[in-house]
Amino acid sequence: MKGVVASGHPLTAKAAAEMFALGGNAFDAAVSAGFASVVSEPTLTSLGGGGFLLAHLEGTKEDILFDFFVNTPGLNKTTAAKPEMNPVEIKFPHCSQIFHTGFASAAVPGMLKGLLHIHNRLCTLPLDALLSPALSSLEEGVEVCNTQGIILGYLEPIFTSTDYGRQVFTANDRYVRVGDRLYNPLLKVFFQKLAQNGPDIYSGRTAQRLVEEMKEHYGMITADDLYSYEVTERKPLRIRYRDREVLTNPPPSSGGIILALALHLLQNIELNGQPRDSETFYITLIELMKEMNSFRPIKNGNGVPYPFPPTLISPCIESFMRSLSEKTFIATQGTTHISIIDEEGNAASMTTSNGSGSGCFIPETGIMLNNMMGEDDLHSDGFFSSPPNQRVSSMMIPSLVMKHGKVEMALGSGGSKRIRNAVLQVLLNVIDYNYSLKEAVEKSRLHIEDNVVQAEPGIPGEVLINLKKQYQVNSWDRKNMYFGGVHCAKNNREAWGDSRRGGTFLACG
Repeated sequence: MKGVVASGHPLTAKAAAEMFALGGNAFDAAVSAGFASVVSEPTLTSLGGGGFLLAHLEGTKEDILFDFFVNTPGLNKTTAAKPEMNPVEIKFPHCSQIFHTGFASAAVPGMLKGLLHIHNRLCTLPLDALLSPALSSLEEGVEVCNTQGIILGYLEPIFTSTDYGRQVFTANDRYVRVGDRLYNPLLKVFFQKLAQNGPDIYSGRTAQRLVEEMKEHYGMITADDLYSYEVTERKPLRIRYRDREVLTNPPPSSGGIILALALHLLQNIELNGQPRDSETFYITLIELMKEMNSFRPIKNGNGVPYPFPPTLISPCIESFMRSLSEKTFIATQGTTHISIIDEEGNAASMTTSNGSGSGCFIPETGIMLNNMMGEDDLHSDGFFSSPPNQRVSSMMIPSLVMKHGKVEMALGSGGSKRIRNAVLQVLLNVIDYNYSLKEAVEKSRLHIEDNVVQAEPGIPGEVLINLKKQYQVNSWDRKNMYFGGVHCAKNNREAWGDSRRGGTFLACG
């Protein structure tokens, strides 16, 4: 079996390539890459986190969204102790973001169950073969590359907050840096047992130890949370845009429906009638992002229906077109990720996350827990406001672009609140402007945060000056992982990994 893969690290992509060499399909490659990524990209993903895989099965023409994102904890919790999280300020070059960490910040993880579920459903190779690349990396250690070194620098207060964290992320009596090798001895033992169909983290001694740690540190995860967790298979959200159909993450996740809003608002605008680097294009993008930021896809625990009812969408259209007509003439015209496609036309678009990490490890496993209960963008009604045993709403949008009934492209991104804007801009670059994947991914991006336009370098000087007359603009002096990391693969064996996050790609066979 042959295929193409784009991912956030060479070892992640290499794992997928090894599965193709063994005759595996796109899903073998994706699951193996998923296990490898928790070793090669520990700053971005973990078996203690969660994610989604959007699968296209070419033989049966099925499209399935595997939801293994995290659940809210606290099911049948017997103590009334208030959860206590630790606020940590992560400083990017031109802005900062507050994350909340500690055991109380951890939601019920789904990553391990998700990968095992997909292996049972869609894979052709045995589990030990899929785990082999990850085990090799755990044995040899993973050299800290430039991208991982930068992210590790941001996350030092979190990753060194426990004894085991300091053991893993310390080299030569100092915090790790580029060129050092990372070793995680407990995770290696866990993977070795897993390859022999050994214990998981949801039952037995491991689960018991985790629940004990939760009680000791005012965390929320209970034994019932772990026992009750299930992977959910959903029908993907299908969005018509131009002559394509975009398949992506449906509710209860919010990222997909927000992307649907953006593409719906653009549907009757001849975007490619404006030069890609024109002032009009950037104003359109900014006003579009403003509408996306103000849209509330989850109301009283219920998702907004799609297709959008006219009573819901009409005010958004009116607001968007009014803003454009005031500033341009165009209105008169009308989110670490792995992408894989195999030679049979099967496709896997998988986005996984550990948040910024809680800093806390599942005992005796080397697995860092997520901090999804401490990410404010996932809890619009406030921390711990949702009842237990519910999927946390996610911004992640693993996506497939369909043309004439076949997968044309798989894509997705990491990047917290920036995911939807990063994916949107790449989609517009490919669909409306016919860019190559490299051009589409590497093109300068915008993001709006707290009414401030964050702008990467590369926007023409005169355009930027005019934008600053209408918006508060913060100009960055270089590209940055803050703006997401979109990794794409196409059915013509073209692929690209976003340089902002050390992306890589391989065409296999």
